[in-house]
Amino acid sequence: MQTFIFLLILFLISIFSILLYFKLKNQRVYKLLKGECPNCREKTRTFYDENTKTVFKNEIITKRVVKNHGCSGVIEVEFKCRNCNLKELHQVPSHSCNM
Repeated sequence: MQTFIFLLILFLISIFSILLYFKLKNQRVYKLLKGECPNCREKTRTFYDENTKTVFKNEIITKRVVKNHGCSGVIEVEFKCRNCNLKELHQVPSHSCNM
């Protein structure tokens, strides 16, 4: 009986840890897509020039498409932070071929 309870607790801990991993990974991708670095927490800066009435953006995160798998696949995007040199590769769902 003790073995069964121990195995059940171990199974539940492993399931919750896997779910926590995927939640943290999705939050990290969401921050990168917003333009915020999850490592150094630097955000995109905007500047407004009064003389020319122009808005300038200083992007911290650069995005580069590594592989595009077409209409039904995902897009592999490389995110790179200019501030802390963080480099991550994530799969982002494509919405380009909606009919």
